[in-house]
This record gives sequence, structure tokens and C-alpha cells, in this order.
Amino acid sequence: MGSLKSSVFLLILHLLEGTLSNSLIQLNNNGYEGIVIAIDPNVPEDEALIQQIKDMVTQASPYLFEATGKRFYFKNVAILIPENWKTKPDYVRPKLETYKNADVLVAEPNPSGNDKPYTEQVGACGEKGERIHFTPDFLAGKKLDQYGPQGRVFVHEWAHLRWGLFNEYNDDQKFYLSKGKREAVRCSAAITGSHAVRKCQGGSCIDKSCRIDKLTGMYEKDCEFIPQRQQTEKASIMFAQSINSVVEFCTEQNHNAEAPNLQNQKCNLRSTWEVIRESEDFKKTTPMTTQPPNPTFSLLQIGERIVCLVLDKSGSMSNDNRLNRMNQAGKLFLLQTVEQGSWVGMVMFDSVAYVQSELRQINSGTDRDALTRSLPTVSAGGTSICSGLRSAFTVIRKKYPTDGAEIVLLTDREDNSISSCFNEVKQSGAIIHTVALGLSAAKELEELSKMTGGLQMFASDQVQNNGLMDAFGALSSGNGALSQRSIQLESKGLTLQNNQWMNGTVIVDSTVGNDTLFLVTWTTQPPQILLWDPSGKIQNGFLVDALTKMAYLQVPGTAKVGTWKYSLQASSQTLTLTVTSRASSATLPPITVTSRVNQDTGKFPNPMRVYANIRQGASPILRASVTALIESANGKTVTLELLDNGAGADATKNDGVYSRYFTAYDANGRYSVKIWALGGINAARAIPQQNGAMYIPGWIENGEIKWNTPQPEISNNTLQDKQVCFSRTSSGGSFVASNVPSAPIPDLFPPCQIIDLKAEIQEGNLINLTWTAPGDDYDQGQAHKYIIRISTSILDLRDNFSVSVQVNTTDLIPKEANSEEVFVFEPENITFENGTDLFIAIQAVDKANLKSEISNIARVSLFIPPQQPSEDTSTPYPNTTTNSTICGIHILKIMWKWIGELQMTLAV
Repeated sequence: MGSLKSSVFLLILHLLEGTLSNSLIQLNNNGYEGIVIAIDPNVPEDEALIQQIKDMVTQASPYLFEATGKRFYFKNVAILIPENWKTKPDYVRPKLETYKNADVLVAEPNPSGNDKPYTEQVGACGEKGERIHFTPDFLAGKKLDQYGPQGRVFVHEWAHLRWGLFNEYNDDQKFYLSKGKREAVRCSAAITGSHAVRKCQGGSCIDKSCRIDKLTGMYEKDCEFIPQRQQTEKASIMFAQSINSVVEFCTEQNHNAEAPNLQNQKCNLRSTWEVIRESEDFKKTTPMTTQPPNPTFSLLQIGERIVCLVLDKSGSMSNDNRLNRMNQAGKLFLLQTVEQGSWVGMVMFDSVAYVQSELRQINSGTDRDALTRSLPTVSAGGTSICSGLRSAFTVIRKKYPTDGAEIVLLTDREDNSISSCFNEVKQSGAIIHTVALGLSAAKELEELSKMTGGLQMFASDQVQNNGLMDAFGALSSGNGALSQRSIQLESKGLTLQNNQWMNGTVIVDSTVGNDTLFLVTWTTQPPQILLWDPSGKIQNGFLVDALTKMAYLQVPGTAKVGTWKYSLQASSQTLTLTVTSRASSATLPPITVTSRVNQDTGKFPNPMRVYANIRQGASPILRASVTALIESANGKTVTLELLDNGAGADATKNDGVYSRYFTAYDANGRYSVKIWALGGINAARAIPQQNGAMYIPGWIENGEIKWNTPQPEISNNTLQDKQVCFSRTSSGGSFVASNVPSAPIPDLFPPCQIIDLKAEIQEGNLINLTWTAPGDDYDQGQAHKYIIRISTSILDLRDNFSVSVQVNTTDLIPKEANSEEVFVFEPENITFENGTDLFIAIQAVDKANLKSEISNIARVSLFIPPQQPSEDTSTPYPNTTTNSTICGIHILKIMWKWIGELQMTLAV
């Protein structure tokens, strides 16, 4: 078998095609433009922070330029300044820049004292990250000894964000055995240092040598690798950019493929430079021959929200009750979703446009009611989308520039002339959110959203799915304070017959409760509506709008915490229930659910990945029950349980991001995504995963260890004891599928890659493997069989998997996807001696003989305890590069042999 590198490269290109990203970053003539660095509104006003951001980027640019072989630099950056900071003449209104699409967020540490810079990453190797996080103290230079200069750290995080690189250190396993020798997890292996343990009690600390476990040969858990302050090795930035000599990324020549770190695990043992080299950025550039200019900065301050609804009233809107459904959703937006203080206008269009309302500031319920009365009541005429957009620009410009203003465009029809206003849209600086209603909405809507950074949504004519309500409910501000944002607690629908009941419950948790709205819609006659609060008291006072066929109750004050019960009764019609609320406190962050898919287009047979990110502030919520409902263009709905198990589509276990592959295509066209999330007794807050710059515990200077200030101690168990109970729904937007064949759909989906293989030695010369079962189609169903192979060379196993020694798996029957698999085997045809390493990988095969990618490679290392083990001293590691491959013997000709009672240690 040839090298797997080429197939992995093709897969990465596959996954990146049509990647869905809110970022405005563009690469133009080697320079990155459109970077948005946002200062969180909760950060106290400090003008020095703006200069510190500028200094960081200015320092980072030449470092990035040299580290990438003169290919990339930072060209311009927008700094987003909170609305609650003082205004200044040089602060201008943002255009497309929002908190939602910010690439970097500067926020107070959470938990307090945790200033670690990090990047949110939910995708695979080579896929762009979500967002970089810095704290004010980090930017102020108060963490230089722990993390190094701010500009260097920014480059480390940029590599996570832009190129999908991973860390080359491992906080959970700082050492491993290689050929019987203890090595620090580092890249390159030429980085020199020592190891020690610092024990502190009662304000005094002592340094000790690291003790060795007599059975495993490994250092004790608290042992730290302490690098020399002065080094000569130039790599690698993804290990420790804080080391003064480190100015490069690891290449094939100096990459430590054996080190058990995320870069090796997720990137198929490839060096960071190999991954960068395979990126679209690299392929679009050539090295520069001159030095790049310094970055330029624009200072943007958030202002009042400006929104104009642009609503289709053409003749086709009379079909399937669309006009009335649009009005119901419009009322939800005007009564609840749009924030107090916003300016809202309204335009409707058919063959021409009509101004229904000039911009009006929402200061009271009177303003909201007045705007709802402007919603169109009659459908007729053709469709001229550009007329509607141009009219909206006119409405906005009567009071404000269109820069940063938002337009919500809804239509159900094609319009051949829509592209005629694309240039005007681009020049306007407005953000356009599009809602495609029904199967025949203009195909260009997604292009309007994409070019302006707006949301793209799709609602079918299946009323019971409540898609139109979900779309308008998702239109909360991208810049407003989180405490003012409308949060959807429930969204359900049902078609009832013969006085049937639609019963259910809604959980109002302690983080929400202000401005709580229960909204019921129907299709023919008003239903019977019963609602009880958590104390069992029935709630009266629903306002009935018979014309629009909806009723709503605004709970006065703060809604009671607990389970609210509802019962709706009707016959021969469809009912929906939508419940929204706002944060109960300006200081207590509400639990939020944000969801999306990894691409805005899906081409069969490439799977989509669905994500739901559940947070309370910066803290992820674990062990929630999360379900995705994916509705296709023909009305079929697929239900997916999303998981946070670190397997299949889920990149990291227990990070609060729940994921799953979607493969159940049934038609070409638009698909909508909706998320239901439910807490309960098993859900809990947790410390966020922080995939970022390495904390350096100390430095060796002049032969002595100088320890840095220790990281704050945070009890994970204490946090996880705080159980939360909540309910949320969230729109994940939409995507467009193509190349879907006619039924029956062929099986072209292999099992997903196993990414969590672990190995350890049991007594009796047995190796115990554990992993999460893949499915027949990625992470759905049940695989047919497993192929397990072993080698004494990690690179040989990767590059020549098909001819490596195969393990007998006759009795290994795959379990259902996402089950825990355990397999114990006794290796054959391999001879171990003390200090030998064994590498193991798995491939899953489905019933159509489609094979998964090769799994991550697990390892076990043979360690025979000495007769009289001696205490280890803290001798520095030699300044040599460890050979990353094991002896190149032909393993098929070697017999398995065991010598006495052997002990091995795990190093994955």
C-alpha cells in the first residue's frame, strides 16, 4: 500500500469545500485582511487595551512572515469597541463586523485568574477554528514568563484558527517511553530541558526530583518538563513559541511523530508545516521578495441596531397559508426577538416595493404593536427582490448610513433579475439575512447572505415543523448584550384530529425568565389553551389575534423557575407553540445553544457535520441531551442525537460541543437544521477545553530552575457538582444539497474514522484496546468488521497499513455506532525486548466493503522493571533529536517472544 498522505490530503480538500464560516478574513497578495478583534462589553473601559491589541498584531506580523517562509503577514485589522465605552471621533460604525463573526474575542478570564490564550476548534485537522480568546491581563504583558510575547502567542493561535493545526504538547501526558527511554512530549525533540516536581504547602515550596513508577517506568503524575531558557532549536511554534529560539513550524525533517500529542493524533502524524502546505492559503501564494508593510487598524464602535424587514407579498404567498405564517413569524420578531432600543423599518414587495414603515425606535410595547400593524395582509403580483432591497436601503439612509444595518429578506419565489443588485448590496455595507420559504424560493438567496455575512435559513410548508418561527426567532442581535438577547426555550408543532391534545412541558431555569413569551398559532380555529406555572397555578390572559391566528401570553416580571406545563386541544388543524425568554440577570450569563453545520453546501456522498455549542458564558455544559431535526426540501425530517463523546464527528470529548454526521440525503435542494437541547440531573458546568498556547511552569537559567507563578487551581469536581436543568431550541440555519441520486440512494458512505483508540497491557501478555464504535454509514448503524494491524514502526504502520501484521479479529463483532468497544488480544509474529514499542491501528469495514480511514495510532511500550530500581535524577535531556522511527526490521519474519513477567506502559 502506498502512503496515506495523498488520500488524507484529498479528504481535507473535500471537507473544506464550501466550508461555512462567519469570518470576514480574506487573503490578498499574501496579506490577511478583514480580521476582526472584538472587545467584550463586560471588559472595563481601558484605552490602553486598544494599543495593546495593535502592538500584539504588529509584533506578530513579521514573526508570522518569517515562520511561513515569507508567505503570510497581517495586513489590516478591525478592532470592535463596545457600545458602552465612550465614543471618540476616530471610532466609526462597523459594516459587516459583528461579535458573531469576530475572529478574536478579548474578554475577562473565566474562571477568574485563568488567562490562558486559546482557540475554539470543533473540526478536523486542516479545518478552520472558530475563535481565538485572549484576556486583558494577557494583552497587558502580565503573563510573559508563562506564555511568551503576545505577538508570538497570536501566531500560535492563528495557526489553530486559520490552518486547523493542533498542539504539539500534551498537558495530560507530559512524558512517554521511546525505546525504553523517558521523553518529554515536545516538537522538535531537540528542545532541551530538565524535569522536576515542585511541592507547595502553607506558602512554602520545595523542588524534588521526579520519582519513577517501578512498574511502568514513567515519571510521577506531577512531574514537569522545564525547558532551558536559552535554546538553539528553531521548531516548533505549535509546541512552545515562548522559547526564544523557536521561529519555525515543525517540518518532515524535525517533526517528532512519536510524541503523543493532538497534532499527531488528529493529523495522521504529519508535521504542522505539512498541514500548512496543503492549505488553500499556501496554494494561492508564493514567497514575497520584499518586507511586508506594518498592519493597519480601524476602530469600530457598536451602535444602535438598525433592521429593515423586506417581505414578499407576491401572489404565490397565498399558497399554503404562507402570507399568514410570515405575519405570525414577523410578529414574533417584532414583539419579542428584536431588542429594546433597536430601530426597525418595513418594506414589502411584489413586482414593485412598498414602504410599510419608516425606521421606528422600539422603546415600548406601543412601538412594537404599531410595527406589527404594518405587516402585509394581501398577497398579489410578481416578485422583484431588488426593488425590495433598494427600497430598504432608502428607508435606512433617511436616518442612518447602511453600514452595519441589517435586512431580513423573505421570499418564496424565483427572480431572474436578482443578480442585478448584487453590486449595490456589496457596496451598501449592510448585512442581509435571508429566509427561503417553500421549494421555489430564489436560488441566489444564499449568495446574498454569504457576501454580506448574514444568516441563511429555510422554512418548508410543513407547518408542524415551525420552521418559519424558528427562522425569525434566530434573528437576535449579533452585537447586543447577551442579557438582552431573546432565547428560545421551546418550539414544537403537531397536527391534531378529533379534539386531540398537544401536551408538554417547558423548563424555565434560573438563568432566564425575564420577558418570557408563550406564543400559540393555529391554522383554522382557536384551540383551547391551558398553561400552568411550576406551582400548579393556571395562567390566564392570553391575547388572541384571530386575524393572524395566534395567541400569546407575556409573563409579567420574571417567570417562576421550574417546569411549566401546557395542554392545547384542537381538531383537524395544526398547532405550534413557541416559548422565548431573556436572561434573568445582567450579571448571570444565560445558558445558550448555538448551532450550525460545517458547510453551506453538501455534495453527495460527502457527509455534513452538525454542531451544537452549549454554554453558560465561557463554560461548556456537559452531558445534555441534544437532538438535531434536519428537514429536507421534500418535507422529510431526520432526527439525529448529537454527542459530545470525542468520536466520529465530535472533535473533542466533554467540551460542550455536540456533533454528528448527517448522511440521510433524500433530495437535492435546501435542508433546514433545528436543535433541541435538554438539561437535567446529568448536565453540569465544566471548565472549558482550552486548545491554545502552552503554559510554561518554569525555566532553567544558569543551571537553576526558576518557577513561574502557578496556574490557578480550579476544582473540576466542584464545578461539575452544580447540576443544571434547562430546555432550549435553536435554529442551525440551512444548507443546500446537490448531486443526490434518485431513490434508491446507493450506499456510498463508509464507516467514520476511529479517533479515540487507546491501548494498554494486561497481565498475561495481553493487549487491551478500547475505542468508540463507528457505524455502517459514518457514525450511524453498525459496521461489518474490523481490521487491526500492528507494527514496531509508527510511520511504517501509517504508510503501509495493508501489509502490516494483522491481528486475528474473528470473534470481534462490531457493536452499534457510538458504543464502547473493548478487545483483548495476544500479539503474534512480533518479538519484544525491553524498550521496544508496539503501534496499533484499526480500520472499520461496512457491509458494502467500504473502509474507513485508518484510526489514530495507539502505542504500548515494553518496560521490564530493573531488579533494584534507583532514584532518577533531574539530568537535562541531551541536545539531540530523537529518531522518530523504530528499527526497520521486517516484522513478518520475527517470532513473538515474552521474557518473564513483562510490564508495559500506555502511550497513545
